[in-house]
Amino acid sequence: MTNPDDPRPATPPPARTPGNWLLIVALGLFALGLLSVVAIFLTPILTDGKPGLWLYLGAMLAPVGFVVALIFTLRSGRRSR
Repeated sequence: MTNPDDPRPATPPPARTPGNWLLIVALGLFALGLLSVVAIFLTPILTDGKPGLWLYLGAMLAPVGFVVALIFTLRSGRRSR
């Protein structure tokens, strides 16, 4: 219900916040990093070989995703004017 004395126009809230893409990227990177860590531990159990270098490089995505999530948190926690 709108107030006729209110000079501000009644606009619906936005459907999505523009910064949500950063959270999606952070969750994706973190998930890929965790999957790589699990694959590193499962490789010697399931096969006779050693984990490949690409798994170790993929495991470094977990802390990168964590840092991106922290950046998202700090950016979204700012007061808007």
